[in-house]
Amino acid sequence: MNDIIVGVSGSVAAYKAVEIVRKLNKKENNVIVVMTKAATKFVSALTFQTVSNNSVFTPRHFFEGVHSKQKDEQISLHISLAQRASLILLVPATANIIAKIANGICDDLLTNVVIATKAKLLIAPAMNENMYTNSIVQENIERLKKRGCKIISPVIGDLTCGKQGMGHLASVKTIVEAVLNH
Repeated sequence: MNDIIVGVSGSVAAYKAVEIVRKLNKKENNVIVVMTKAATKFVSALTFQTVSNNSVFTPRHFFEGVHSKQKDEQISLHISLAQRASLILLVPATANIIAKIANGICDDLLTNVVIATKAKLLIAPAMNENMYTNSIVQENIERLKKRGCKIISPVIGDLTCGKQGMGHLASVKTIVEAVLNH
């Protein structure tokens, strides 16, 4: 069984992460959800807990430690999660979380887990087309690709602003398949 961390950031597309977690869990993966503060405004931790059958980690857990059985000591939660992960999926990945990861900013639990891990990182962006095509966002995505991150490209689709454009989260099926292929 693989320990997959699903990092959920603040986008209206966060509701699709629930279905992704459910499908990954059904494929006999141990799915652990870590949410940003903004993500908790779109989907509740209880929803993710229900579909993952695991505790869900939110910003309130940032300074908690866990007991290390090997060393009989407390270690930071972000280190514990980073070491457990066989893969980390950021879905939906906002321009904000992409910028933080690309630039090594660790100001919450999720960014600390990502920076502390040696696991493979998959990123599924979702944002308005103007944001996605912005040169800053594209530079950050290219920086992450150069570091070995796999990007699950968004598609043209309905955006929150009511228009159609590039930046719509890739399909649940596409994202699940990308995770399972790693």
